[in-house]
Amino acid sequence: MNRQDAEKIITEYLKPVFGFALKRCKSVHDAEDLSQEIVARAFRALLLREDIADPGKFIWTVAHNALSNYYRDAAKSTVGIPLDAVSETVADPDSERLPDDGEEPIRCLRSEIAYLSKLQRRIVIAYYFENRKQAEIAEELGIPLGTVKWHLFEAKRELKRGMTTMREASELKFNPIQFDSFGICGSPGTKSPDEFFRSVLSQNICYCVRNTAKTVNEIADDLGVSPVYVEPEVEFLEEYGFLQEKKGKYIVNFIISEPTAELLTLQDRMYKRAAELFANDLYDELISSGVLDAPDIWCNQTDEPLTLTSAAKRDENFLLWSLIPYIAACSEDDTAKEEITFEEVATVRPEGGHNICHATVIPDRMTLPEDYVYMNGWCGPMWNENGGCILWQLNSRWSDRQVDLRYSEDARRILSLYQREEEGLLTKDEYAWLAERGYVKTCGDPDGYFKSSWQIVVLSSREVQSKLFAIGKRIKEKHKATLDALKADYTEAVLASVPAHLKRVKQYELQFIFRSDGWFLLHCIVALLKNGKLKEPIEGQRKALTTLIVPN
Repeated sequence: MNRQDAEKIITEYLKPVFGFALKRCKSVHDAEDLSQEIVARAFRALLLREDIADPGKFIWTVAHNALSNYYRDAAKSTVGIPLDAVSETVADPDSERLPDDGEEPIRCLRSEIAYLSKLQRRIVIAYYFENRKQAEIAEELGIPLGTVKWHLFEAKRELKRGMTTMREASELKFNPIQFDSFGICGSPGTKSPDEFFRSVLSQNICYCVRNTAKTVNEIADDLGVSPVYVEPEVEFLEEYGFLQEKKGKYIVNFIISEPTAELLTLQDRMYKRAAELFANDLYDELISSGVLDAPDIWCNQTDEPLTLTSAAKRDENFLLWSLIPYIAACSEDDTAKEEITFEEVATVRPEGGHNICHATVIPDRMTLPEDYVYMNGWCGPMWNENGGCILWQLNSRWSDRQVDLRYSEDARRILSLYQREEEGLLTKDEYAWLAERGYVKTCGDPDGYFKSSWQIVVLSSREVQSKLFAIGKRIKEKHKATLDALKADYTEAVLASVPAHLKRVKQYELQFIFRSDGWFLLHCIVALLKNGKLKEPIEGQRKALTTLIVPN
């Protein structure tokens, strides 16, 4: 702004600014100093800026900031100052109702404004901080003028109550939790769990309401942060089904496990014992029965480069890495029943997800047995169907592939390419895509002499699939009494640790213990590695490990 225009504006406000200062300062001398400070700051800013649309509003903003500094410098505070007086310090500069001095009441007022509802907050800020007329506020918000007046009255009453209340934060204010792990069961949609639990704030909001429903203000008090920051996170989590809202209160809509050392030890012992019984018997029968030699089981995995003349090979260890967890997950005894269905407990989310979410919080300084089996890098088992076939797969610390939001799309593409490859319809780029992921090895040029070999396990008929499942079923029936007893003790302990409103979700998950249960599959692998029946996969096998194409 040019100097002439700036001087004109300042001249117009010299008397109002001095009157503003005189009413708020303890002496005429202080008022003169304060008014000079306001005028000097405003004049300098006007000269430097070209974007000041409302000079009057700008000058009073400068005046309020300078007044705040004046109170701070005075280093005094007044307890019990009337709200009407405090509110007017951020309202009309011509008001007669003013505090004597004190920064603390103003700070408290501004803090309490954050605890108002979103609509009341907008009205209060517009009226008191932006000096806007009630009719203008009503028009902008699309509500009657009477509603604006009512909200201002209610807000003032709520602010008075809040300023006399001692707000107490929970331990989460200074010792926030962090999810040790989180994941989903079901289809993921277009967003990953990372996007929902994207911050310490979002995780602690969920943790705060894991057992008891609370309002946004109660959550904010527990976390020791302003409700202004809590509110959008709560709305986001509620929109996507991770929180449930009822009568203005929110409660978590997924299981947050906070296991004790005793519960984890019980779990570890249960799975160790179950895997010793099942996995060892399964391995022995697969080897002795001769079923691995069935022509309907294809496995051309080789750690050697593929040549145009090399014959197909079958790595038995690699084959068992895929078949043992597959049989463990899919074979069931005759008494296995699903009393609770997935649809009953899963959440349909607006981004396309249909899943059950779970997270784990591990307390600090937890002492677990030295031989405790940790689930590192685990994902699955995963099923994806396309064209009458299923890609069955799991990820573990022994495999080498990335499972992300594109996984389902990639899995369907793998199945499609597998079916088209039999007809000789794949392009160079498609072979290169499969080879990069470790699913095929190739030799030569597709336009000339060429050979390809799928490196994963394929069950080409329902008959051989049924034979494999029958072996697993017999072994589970053989050890049924022991497995049921192990499961009963663990189930009772787990359900006792789950909030009442989520017990049915947990009961659904507990139906799959010793079936499509990642912990069970992990312990089966660990048990066989420990006794030397399975050998660690070589580096070249890791991308294709525990991957099968099976008939649907």
